[in-house]
Amino acid sequence: MIELSEAKEFVLRELVALAPEIVALDDALGCCTASDVVAREQVPNFANSSMDGFTLRAVDTSSGSAQLRIVDSILAGQVSSMRLGPGEAMRIMTGAPLPEGADAVCKIEDVTLEGTDFVIIPRHLDSGECVRHPGDDVKVGQVLVSARSELTPTALAVVAGQGMSSVAVHRRPVVGVLSTGDELARSTDELLQGQIRDLNRPLLLALVKSSGFRAVDLGVAADDYDEIVRRLSDAVERCDAVISTGGVSVGDVDHVKNVISQLAEGRARSMQVAIKPAKPFAFGVVGPAKTPVFGLPGNPVSTRVSFELFVRPALRTLGGHRVIERLEVKAVLDIALLVPDDDKTHFVHVSAHIEEDGRVHVSSSARHKSHLMSAIVASNAIAILVPGGSYEVGESVRVIILAADALAHT
Repeated sequence: MIELSEAKEFVLRELVALAPEIVALDDALGCCTASDVVAREQVPNFANSSMDGFTLRAVDTSSGSAQLRIVDSILAGQVSSMRLGPGEAMRIMTGAPLPEGADAVCKIEDVTLEGTDFVIIPRHLDSGECVRHPGDDVKVGQVLVSARSELTPTALAVVAGQGMSSVAVHRRPVVGVLSTGDELARSTDELLQGQIRDLNRPLLLALVKSSGFRAVDLGVAADDYDEIVRRLSDAVERCDAVISTGGVSVGDVDHVKNVISQLAEGRARSMQVAIKPAKPFAFGVVGPAKTPVFGLPGNPVSTRVSFELFVRPALRTLGGHRVIERLEVKAVLDIALLVPDDDKTHFVHVSAHIEEDGRVHVSSSARHKSHLMSAIVASNAIAILVPGGSYEVGESVRVIILAADALAHT
């Protein structure tokens, strides 16, 4: 067996971000920028009010309260044609441009109206009070989003605020998903004797999509060497990465690991990793594009763990992401976790929540078998149990957070 770190290093060592492309902002969410996005406009580009109220000359309030004559009203999107003079004020709405001569705004809730012609300002105002100045938010030449940063909703909003309709990003990987095995039913029809439903393909297609990549359903291949060669060879031509499940252990018809080795022409490795589940694993890079091909074990919980440990970091590397691993935190055990006496690192699906003490707590664990897919449905984290560790109630454990929203205390 080899250590997990060695297996991960082998997967990642030849992978680089995919070539940049220009995409519409509507299609860029979750992509990584290929270069710095630099501001070409200042924001705001004119002085405007940050409050509904009255705009005035601060000097007119230098002695304290002041009675000012109302000479105009300015709505957002409008520009006053008047210059504000001594002893004058204008009604102004949030976001409306300050008129020439004005340098402060008094909030509407602070003033007193005297009829329709005069307003009482109750105190001294400083120049610039409640005013948004040009370039307060963004200055021309400012880096808005640095290269290889993920485009979040807020980042996209800032880019859109520059009048940009597209952005240069690393291409979102297209990922093919193939299941193998004569025992897999190929439809929703009634199962024949000895058949099982294919869980791995829908699982992996969903994991790929939820990770922000494009998923391609490659169907199910029989346990036939030539067919697997054809299917994977075709997939490599169509996809930026390929994930196959089944056929990587030591059975008589476990062909996938050998096919990957053949296609990769020496740039492949079949491994027994010192982890549980997901010990058997095959990986290679195929062709001049160095397309990564993953051979994952066929048991669905093993498939899920393999995806998190090997596939997702690799896909994020292709997508240009700087942060490729999921969030890992230290959690308090509210239950004891049993660690078998072996030399493997165990990955156990658990439920974790942030409790009133502000710390993440592990409150339950799933039954720990590689085929028990239904047992992990409610899990939002994976506990990492290392050989020789102690995991009694009150002790700590490292956990991989799978669903951060589900950490909220309920």
